[in-house]
Formats: sequence, structure tokens, C-alpha cells
Amino acid sequence: MPTRKEVAYFGAGPAPLPTPVLEAGSKAFLNHEGTGLSLAEVSHRSPLATKILNDTKSALASILEMPDSYEILFLHGGGTGEFSAVVFNMVALWVERRRRRAEKELGCDAVKILERVRKELREELKLDYLITGSWSLKASQEAANLLEPLGKNFVNVATDAREMNDGKFTTIPEESTWKLTPTKKEGGAGSAFVYYCDNETVDGVEFPSFPKILESGGQEEDQELFVVADMSSNFLSRHVDVSKYAVIFGGAQKNIGITDTTLVIVRKSLLAMYPSPSFLHAVGVWSPPAIFNWATLAKFNSLYNTIPIFSIWIAGEVMRAILAMHGAQSTYSQENLARDKAKVVYDILDANPKIYQVCPDKKVRSRMNICFRIYGGDEEKEKVFLEGAEKRGLQGLKGHRSVGGIRVSNYNAVPMENVKRLALWLVDFAQPPMT
Repeated sequence: MPTRKEVAYFGAGPAPLPTPVLEAGSKAFLNHEGTGLSLAEVSHRSPLATKILNDTKSALASILEMPDSYEILFLHGGGTGEFSAVVFNMVALWVERRRRRAEKELGCDAVKILERVRKELREELKLDYLITGSWSLKASQEAANLLEPLGKNFVNVATDAREMNDGKFTTIPEESTWKLTPTKKEGGAGSAFVYYCDNETVDGVEFPSFPKILESGGQEEDQELFVVADMSSNFLSRHVDVSKYAVIFGGAQKNIGITDTTLVIVRKSLLAMYPSPSFLHAVGVWSPPAIFNWATLAKFNSLYNTIPIFSIWIAGEVMRAILAMHGAQSTYSQENLARDKAKVVYDILDANPKIYQVCPDKKVRSRMNICFRIYGGDEEKEKVFLEGAEKRGLQGLKGHRSVGGIRVSNYNAVPMENVKRLALWLVDFAQPPMT
């Protein structure tokens, strides 16, 4: 039976965790700091749970250098749950902005206000999606499903990368080709939000940086773009200017923890803009379910219901380890390390183009999920590669079932030592008679 040190794991999620964090977690799971209780047993209403929650929030805020104008939430449902939560919450906020505008212009005539907002919802509500991979596609489909009872034209696909490459997700179209909903300043009505997935885990496509076209046109409501980003698979792997986003979310199980915890970072000003459920229902849309209602969760400091304290503690331990290792400006150090690790792999793949073919275009290659085929997708040779990797203790390299091939998930906790072990196998496999 192999030891932990003998296995180099590159799974896409759940992903590796730092061994010291797991060792500390094994003790906390049995008896946390001499309390006689496991962290899986403590009440989520206890002072200990509150301290763990607040300490984890503090660590995250420090790593991200996050402005005080943002709230951190912990909840259930994973990134997929947030596909729905984003629609519920952001549409509610769109309705409230329209209600306030109507009230300002029409006075307190409740009937006229309701009629106007209903009309605007039918004619002007748009949700902009940038589809660059499997997960942003699923998010857009969930939005369309949730809004279908109201109609079929509310989701605006501003760009779909498949149209650039025979139905495959291998690139990100130029921003000049995106068809975002025009703001009022541009002669339109603006969208409720613009959604994108910063790193596509399945397809190995990553935005190189924040899209310039999404830079807010100003602080006026008619100019602002409410940007929502799924950062599940590249969270804390590079510096992020949080102030450019309305909402950032991600599942914890790839870069900061274990399954059962979802992080949401949301602008506090949005949390004060929720309309009453009765007004939403009168307009014709659903109010956000309590378990996904960001304002409700913020009000209760994420303790509206029983949340996984042990999972949140693990995430906090990972974050504190990052701070201890890198200190101030941790994300810049993480970014450099992620880039260097990815370069080791990509350099070997590029040096052997007849054997290895990287799936995405070079300018949008993910640092987190390195996807490639062997001999153009020869499944037998890919099977031989995977079997050889397993014998060398290199695990979790099989590509997603929907696309096949090989996928190297290079998350934060994957050490350079393990990347170099993989590099040796990539070099060996490329040599005859192996190939």
C-alpha cells in the first residue's frame, strides 16, 4: 500500500490538500484543542463555531486584500447551486432597482409602479453569459430553465466559444465580438449581470485577466456592469481585484478545502437592495429561497442553518497556511508558483507536438487544468499513458468523461516536486520504444 508521499495526485476535484492541514484536521476531527469534541460535533451556534467562521473570513479577506465593502458567505450547494442562486438573487436586485426608479418617477402609486416594473421585466430583463466552456454553458442553461415560465428570451449569450472552433471549447473569442446587452448610456436597458467562468475545469480554458470590456463605465447605475464570476477552480491562484466584481463564488474542494462548502463574496451594497417577496411575486418572479438568499445569509453571518463547521475550519487552515508561507500579497506569490508549475508541463507537451496535443489555444491555456490528447486522441495510447502513470504513483490524470483525453489539475496544494515527477513520465513516454 503506497504512502501519501509516494502518491502524486492531480485530480480535478476533490483535489489535494496540504498534508499538514490534513494531519491537523485528523486531530480536530477526533478532539479539537482538548475540548473532547470533534469539530464535526460542535454546535454551529456555539462561540467556537462563530470564532472559526470569523477567523476563516478574516484570513480570506487578508489574502485577497478585500475591501470592507464586501461580505463573505459560506453556504451549501457547490458551484452548481450558485448557478441558481445567482439568477434568483441578481434578478431580484434588478427588479428592486427598477422598482426604486419607478417610485422616484411615479411617486407612491403602487399600482402604476407594479405595472411599469412588470412591463420592463417582460421587455428589458437580460442576463448576459460568456460561454467559454462546459461550466459556463451549464450555468446559462440553468438560468434559461429557471426563467422559462416567464419566456425564452431573457438569457443573452454574449459569446459562445464553440462557434469559433467547430463546436469545441478551445478559445475565448475576442472581446470586440462579444454582444453584451447595451447599457442605457449605449442606447439599451442594460443587463441584470454579466456572468463568466474564470477557469473552465473540463476544457482547460482560463481567462488570462479580467476582461477589459467589463470594466465599469462609471458609478452611475445606467453605466455599471454587475460582473459575476465563478472562480471555483482557480480561486486564490492569482491576484484578483475584488472591487471589479459584484459577486465571486466557488466551491471549496479544488483550491481551499473539502467538499460541502461554497464561498460567495458579494458587494454589501447589493445586500441592502432586496425587494419584498410579495412585490417579486406580484411582478411574476420567485423570491430567492432562504437557503440561497445572500441577504438572509449575511444577516445571520452564514448561520441561517447548520453549516459544515469542520469544512470551514479546514478552509481556514489552508488560508492561514498560505498567509504563513507567503505573507503580504500572498496571491502574487501563488500566481507565480502556479505559472511556474504549469510551464514545466506545457514546455514538455509543446516540445513533443507529434505525441502531445494541448487542447486549448496557447493564449487561453489554463494554469489549473492542463488538458491534452495523445496522438490526436488515440484512446489506446492514452490508456497506456494512464496505466504507466498509475504505476509511478501519478494519479487522477484521466480527462473529464465528457471530453476524454488527459487532464493535469495543477491546484494550489500540488507541490512542484509532484509536477516534476509527472514531467519525468511525460518525457519518458515520449521516447521510443514507449511511443
